[in-house]
Order: sequence, then structure tokens, then C-alpha cells
Amino acid sequence: MQVNLLLPSLIRTFDIVEHTSARQYPNKFGIALAYSYICKNFIDMRIVVGLSGGVDSSVAAYLLKEAGHDVVGLFMRNWHDTTGTLEGDCPWYDDQVFAELVAKRLDIPFHYVDLSEQYRARVVEYMFAEYERGRTPNPDVLCNREIKFDVFLKEALKLGAEAVATGHYCRRAERIVDGRSVYSLLAGCDPNKDQSYFLCQLSQEQLRYAMFPVGELLKPEVRRIAREQHLATAKRKDSQGICFVGKVDLPVFLQQKLAAREGNVHEIRRDCARLVRDIAADDYRALSEPYAFTVRDGKKIGTHNGAHFYTIGQRKGLGIGGRKESLFVVATDIRENVIYVAEGDSHPALYRRALRIRPEEVHWIEPAESMAEGERRCYAVRIRYRQPLQQAELIADADGLYILFDTPQRGIAAGQFAAWYDGERLAGSGVIDR
Repeated sequence: MQVNLLLPSLIRTFDIVEHTSARQYPNKFGIALAYSYICKNFIDMRIVVGLSGGVDSSVAAYLLKEAGHDVVGLFMRNWHDTTGTLEGDCPWYDDQVFAELVAKRLDIPFHYVDLSEQYRARVVEYMFAEYERGRTPNPDVLCNREIKFDVFLKEALKLGAEAVATGHYCRRAERIVDGRSVYSLLAGCDPNKDQSYFLCQLSQEQLRYAMFPVGELLKPEVRRIAREQHLATAKRKDSQGICFVGKVDLPVFLQQKLAAREGNVHEIRRDCARLVRDIAADDYRALSEPYAFTVRDGKKIGTHNGAHFYTIGQRKGLGIGGRKESLFVVATDIRENVIYVAEGDSHPALYRRALRIRPEEVHWIEPAESMAEGERRCYAVRIRYRQPLQQAELIADADGLYILFDTPQRGIAAGQFAAWYDGERLAGSGVIDR
């Protein structure tokens, strides 16, 4: 059924379906929720859609146009250098061609902007700096905060935009508190595609302009809409790898700035004495401390080309075989250029029950929810994209925010983002310090 025939009834039935989850009734209510949300919250607006060349942003543009908005497509090029990129993975020129084809099919204006200078300065240089420190950054989170909903947003406003839409699988809610709008970020209705984690650093001002038209839909439904509307992106694979760069050989990519340096790989056995720690179950400060291994704690089993090229929990790229179970990186020492590994994904060196976020790195989507020193609250937390939510207690201390998990967590990596949820609402996030 054509969407334009559905719109009048969808508007009338919004109050019936707006509280119904597409997880429960994906076929019956998914599209209804998407369109009713658009119709009720954004009436007849000029909306700039970030057309990426992928199916999600393409369908987002289609939904908005069918809802009667003045839609403009804007493609951003953020990267030129192909050093370290794997041939055939998400080349920018293919992305632009597909974005233009979609704009032509939808009969909407198409614009192009080059933000590669800002992307390098605000995302890539940050990546290099974090890896040099032995930390593991998340460029996708930074890209959304610094580029898509900052620099790109400003470009969209120059085109007269009243809102900016993307193809993210998440949702935005608005309520009035003391006469002003307060915005919440909600998980997408597709549990397999929810991308709220990548938007965990957005501010109230950024959410004010944000629209996520496919957030109420399931991925198969998005694909179906694209096919039915003969959009060029209907069968295109989802992009992978670093935001706007694509899949990369990480060591080769990082060697643009970070020199290779041979060092030793030491194995930590399960009987290592340092793994025995007599810590009380509620001593969150001690539990957040990583294991401080030295070369005396393990046996040398190989070499590597630079400790800063590896991350906690990494399994591939070690080049050491002949084991019953895979080897995992459990610690790196950047100063001594040593990597510590352990065999098996159940090795205790991979697990910790707590982490810390520095005070200045704690971000609340709704600032009024900030925790006072000494306050403790329970949330569901994830420390990486697509990780199932983990029950934990947040503890506001003088030296930062501690997260004490109910169960030990695998591969807690400094530099990554921890995000905490209250039900479907993403409440806040922060960069893991340790």
C-alpha cells in the first residue's frame, strides 16, 4: 500500500499507536509509528537529510517527503586519504553516486559539502592521540558529536534547515518541563540495529534539531520500503569500519602518525599470582583498577610491531598460533612496549567488575539528572556497541563516576564509552578512564 494513502488515517490514529512498541507488533505498527511520529512532531518543515549513500538515510528521506516536508539531501565527504583502507570497502565516490541517485529518484534537491578538514582535526587526530596513549577510542561516537550533529548541522542550517535527519536506528522524545522543551534519546525499536549507543554524547541543543525517521522501524521493513520505492540503495550492504573511512588495516592506518616499534608479547597464565586480589565486593575503587602486569608475570611467546596498535580484548592480529583456545590481549604497556595476552575468553585477566570515568568526561543527556557526590543509582550499562545491557550501580565520587557491575565484564578498555540506560532511554555516557 502506498504511504501517501495511509497518512490521513495514520495522523488520526497516532494516539492509539504512539505507545505501542514496534518490537511487539513490527508488521502492524512499525510504519504507522514512524509516520505518525513524523506527522505529529514535525509538521511541514524544511528538513535536511544526511544522505550517506546507504539504505537507512535513503528511506529516512523518503518517509519525510511522503509526510509532506520540504526535504533536502546533503552529502558530506569526510575523508580523502586511502592509506590503510581495504580496497572496495565504502569508497566515498560510490557513496556520493548512490546518494545522488536516491535524491534524483525522490526528486529532492541534492547538495555536497567537504568536511574532511574538520573530520581530520576533530575525529582522526583524536584517534591518533588516544592510540598513542594506549587507549581505544570510538570514532563513531566522536563523529556523531563533533561532525554530524555539529559541523554538518551548521551546514544544514545554512540551507535553511529547521531539523536535520539521519538514518540512525534510535528515537527522540520531547516533553515540556517548566515551560521548556527537554529532549530524551531512546533506543531504536529494532533490537538488532539499535544505534543509540553511537549517539550517547549528544547534547540537548543537538537533539533539538535531530530527527530519526527509521527509529520506529525494523531493518527488514526499511529494506522492503527501499525495494518498493526502487531506491538505488535497496540492496546495498551496510557500511562497516571507521565512520566515513570504512574498513581499515588499523596498524597501517595508524602508521600515518604512529611509528611501528618491535616489542615482546608475554603470556599471563591462569595461575599468575597477580590475578589473586583480596578485594571487598563493594570496594569499587579497587575493583576498577586494571591488572598491572610486569614481564616477570608471564613468559615471552612472541613479538609485535607496537603496543599502541592493540586494544584490550583483541583476538586477531597477534600472529601466534598452535593453541587450543584463542589468545586475547589483556593488557598493554605503552612505555615498555609490551603486550600481555591470555589464552581463552574465560581467562580471569580479561574481566573486571568496575570502571571509572573522570568527572570532566561524564555526560548526561538531560543535565538535570546529574548525580551529586556520594549519590548511587542503578542503571543498565553497555561498554561497547551491541553489547547486551548489563545491570550496574553508578556511584558519584569526588574523583569521578564509578560503575560497579553486578557481574564481571569482559574487555573493559580505556578510551571506549560506557553508556547507561533507564529502560529504553539513554541517560548518559562517559569515556572510560580505567
